[in-house]
Amino acid sequence: MRKLALKIDVDTWRGTRDGVPRLMHMLQQHHAKATFLFSLGPDHTGRAIKRVFRPGFLSKVSRTSVVEHYGIRTLLYGTVLPGPDIGKREAELMREVRAQGFEVGIHTWDHIKWQDYVAGKDAAWTRAEMRKAAERFEQIFGEPARTHGAAGWQINDAALAYERELGMLYASDGRGTHPFQPVDTAGQPLGVPQLPTTLPTLDELIGLDGLTADNVHHHILALTEEAPATGHVYTLHAELEGLRLGYTFEHLLVGWKAQGYQLCSCIELFNSLDTAALPAGRVVMGEIPGRSGALALQA
Repeated sequence: MRKLALKIDVDTWRGTRDGVPRLMHMLQQHHAKATFLFSLGPDHTGRAIKRVFRPGFLSKVSRTSVVEHYGIRTLLYGTVLPGPDIGKREAELMREVRAQGFEVGIHTWDHIKWQDYVAGKDAAWTRAEMRKAAERFEQIFGEPARTHGAAGWQINDAALAYERELGMLYASDGRGTHPFQPVDTAGQPLGVPQLPTTLPTLDELIGLDGLTADNVHHHILALTEEAPATGHVYTLHAELEGLRLGYTFEHLLVGWKAQGYQLCSCIELFNSLDTAALPAGRVVMGEIPGRSGALALQA
């Protein structure tokens, strides 16, 4: 059966508290599995205001109604309001996600800090941020994380290498077309195998070319009519599909099942691969339609 892995990025306290339970319920109704990647430290979403100066950011905000999806309080965390510690407040809920049979992993420690700075930081800074997330994950779940999905698809070579040191099996840190083994500039293996996100996200599509929350699922389903032999990875967000865009996601779940997909976790997709035969490739920074700034791409 064709596989489509559902990767759920949980960026904020609100997304964790309100979006995650709704997604769990929806997935269980459709007998679908998924991988939940948690932000484990402070919610500093309000500090994203500095992105207003990035090319393309204002047009994306106007298309996707950030206030509507994230809420006013969330957009003040880390500026006017102190940032709540997500891992401390929602540890019980996170453990319940795992208890319900879903894979869990690390998204980040501080989402905004990682997304805005990691691409230009050195190995010491990168490892310190990842270590905080890894230690919090182990405090919550009693075992090390086996997967990582970089916040905002922002990564550097030091982070890729450290994933192997942390004992991870695989990661999903960027965008691409098929699973691969990252390599360094000398062509040597770097870190763990990558399962890149292969499909566009809702916030990259809504508001462009006549696409709305009511019809965007048709566009995505057209992209998944044909499945690569190694399957698809779709990234959704607890703040979007878990809240106001839940009905859009439900249309996708119904459509994918009709197309014959097994809706699985990332670990299930990884376990179906011959990892020894994965092609090698570099992770590079580049742009994609619908998203502002550069992000990690499969070269």
